[in-house]
Amino acid sequence: MHIFKCRILYALCFKKTTGTGEKSINWAEEVEKSNLTEEINRIAIDKNRSPSKSPSAPSQNAPTQTSHPPAHQGAGAMAAAPPPALVGAGASGDEDENAATKEDSALLRKLIHSKLVSTKADLEVLQKDPNSPLYSVKSFEALNLKKELLDGIYSMGYNTPSKIQETALPVLLADPPVNMIAQSQSGTGKTAAFVLTMLSRVDTNQPYPQCLCIAPTYELALQIGKNVEDMGKFMKDLQIIYAVRGERLDRGTKLNGHLIIGTPGTVCDWALKLRFFDLKKINVFVLDEADVMIATQGHQDQSIRIQRGLRKDCQMLLFSATYEEEVMRFAQAVIPNNPIVIRLRREEQSLDNIKQYFIECADAEGKFQALSNIYGSISIGQSMIFCATRRTAAWLAEKMTKEGHAVGLLSGDLSIEQRAAIINRFKDAKEKVLITTNVTARGIDVEQVTVVVNFDLPLTQDHKPDFETYLHRIGRTGRFGKKGLAINMVDSRQSFATLKAIEKYFGRKVEKLDAEDMEEVEKIGS
Repeated sequence: MHIFKCRILYALCFKKTTGTGEKSINWAEEVEKSNLTEEINRIAIDKNRSPSKSPSAPSQNAPTQTSHPPAHQGAGAMAAAPPPALVGAGASGDEDENAATKEDSALLRKLIHSKLVSTKADLEVLQKDPNSPLYSVKSFEALNLKKELLDGIYSMGYNTPSKIQETALPVLLADPPVNMIAQSQSGTGKTAAFVLTMLSRVDTNQPYPQCLCIAPTYELALQIGKNVEDMGKFMKDLQIIYAVRGERLDRGTKLNGHLIIGTPGTVCDWALKLRFFDLKKINVFVLDEADVMIATQGHQDQSIRIQRGLRKDCQMLLFSATYEEEVMRFAQAVIPNNPIVIRLRREEQSLDNIKQYFIECADAEGKFQALSNIYGSISIGQSMIFCATRRTAAWLAEKMTKEGHAVGLLSGDLSIEQRAAIINRFKDAKEKVLITTNVTARGIDVEQVTVVVNFDLPLTQDHKPDFETYLHRIGRTGRFGKKGLAINMVDSRQSFATLKAIEKYFGRKVEKLDAEDMEEVEKIGS
């Protein structure tokens, strides 16, 4: 029986200056107080329950019961001394954030986007057969779904299809079935689209697996399973099987559930080695997070082996958050028969509504003093401050907390679940300042963010200017057509050269700002 071990939350303790004195703040406890922990912990499986819901599995217990992971007092109060000089900050090192895995990033995106992300970006539909029928729907009723599926959709809070759903679902649900490769950012409704497709193709009167969905990690598989359970809760006799680590079935077992959701290694063993189910009877095959699959050792080969065991007329669907060339090569190796390709157009990131400035400073302490002047002079709704290392981020968080700012700190020291909770606290305006390394450069859209500060300019692993990361960082402000402000801190010859390279690359002048001139600082906030 599998026990899902919740990660121990790593707590960072700060001193917050208030009008009546000082008090110790435990970040993990603050997260625990939030009702977000219930949402976050639903991916955990109680020790009394195996994730398999198949009657053929050995264990048949009650539905998942989750509990809050314990908060753990971590390293204690951090030293207030300035961090060492960060020449070449952003390069690889034991405090650098570039080591974050794609698996963690994918899970973080799913945890953050509990609600659909609204997007107006157009979809590109690319297909080998230009005469292939493709149309869109504006309501779920237009899809002629079974009543129990409609009830499940509405119970989840979906009222109308999202952008990718309205385009993809008519194709996904058509007969004969069509193969598809779809790309869209997390939170746009990809999971609901392929879950609805699987549930539409299931015949609960047939006692064998008919749909198979593979995700790169245990946690992601459980997230998808939660969507299947919610959307299919009105379907009579629907049985879901989780093919994930820790599941132990007796040799000779024949699964008689309807949907299998799992990870490539376990599914590969169950299907090809132990013969727990017949791949030839699978009607819908879904491969989620293809970009993560490619980056994970062994998953790519296992996925291809599974695909080769399917029938030629099995509907095959691949979903990915990115649309890079490597992803497409993998997709075309897995999804045959002239699949329809749907992707969100790459949005043209306009910098016209983002005012960019730079401030020359002597060192890290000088950067902090400049920040203090800015925060004391202009009205700032919410802001994000990007640092190159965890040490710098922690040091800055303590300094700003002592000045009375409501600060959230996000870095690779925290578990994925706690990162998601801190981001959601920031989105709910419980903190006004989010200090972070690169872990959230692409993971958060907050309408109230008006200022982005590059405490350290972003560099690649080989110490070159990282233009893409810069764009994603300052793109956190100026969202939804509003005006934004980006402030860059420069404290060395290298960082000044990086700034000039950024100016040249984007063709935008970054104006110099004197943080000691209060009148000049006040003007940038107008």
